[in-house]
Amino acid sequence: MTVSALLLFVPACFALNMAFGPNNLLSLTYGLQAGVRTAVAASSGRLVAFALMIALTALGVGAVLAASEMAFTILKWVGAAYLIWLGIRILKGSTAIDAPAAENGRRPLKALVLQEFWTAIGNPKAILIFTAFLPQFVEPGAYWLSFAILGMVFLMLEVVAVLLYAVLGHRLNRLSRNRTVFGWLNRLSGATMIGFGVALLFTRKAA
Repeated sequence: MTVSALLLFVPACFALNMAFGPNNLLSLTYGLQAGVRTAVAASSGRLVAFALMIALTALGVGAVLAASEMAFTILKWVGAAYLIWLGIRILKGSTAIDAPAAENGRRPLKALVLQEFWTAIGNPKAILIFTAFLPQFVEPGAYWLSFAILGMVFLMLEVVAVLLYAVLGHRLNRLSRNRTVFGWLNRLSGATMIGFGVALLFTRKAA
């Protein structure tokens, strides 16, 4: 890849990485509840899901899925149901959680990693982004190499986005030692996650 292509790709890509969506909300919530390290470690589930999507896009499967109305609809409904279920779980847990207990980590890391994975893999908008965005920067003469470089850059920038959201969540934790405030922040996270799920139900595949 040329340097000029990368200079165009990196800022555009980072804007996508930083966009506030279900996975970044999870990083914010985990940073709030369990700390930065746990949030970053949990994001490995998201990175695996995105790596799979990038590989599918490179193989051409992503374009097939993006073009299939049935596949898009199935992914949309499954993803929306999962986000709404996850939001309800966060809402139910918010009344019993307090900052010190959350920091001590009452939930296994494996569960958080899986939440990140299923939240990412169940979002059909992600495969559409990879299918529409990454190929614009691929060099036809070096297809596999350029796709690999673009994918690695995307994943590295995703880690930076995770870190920033996790740090923000941790800062909110430090500002909200009051149990009532902490509970309301958790309720806001749960309600926002449900909102993402409902919004996904009304998402339509681009023609």
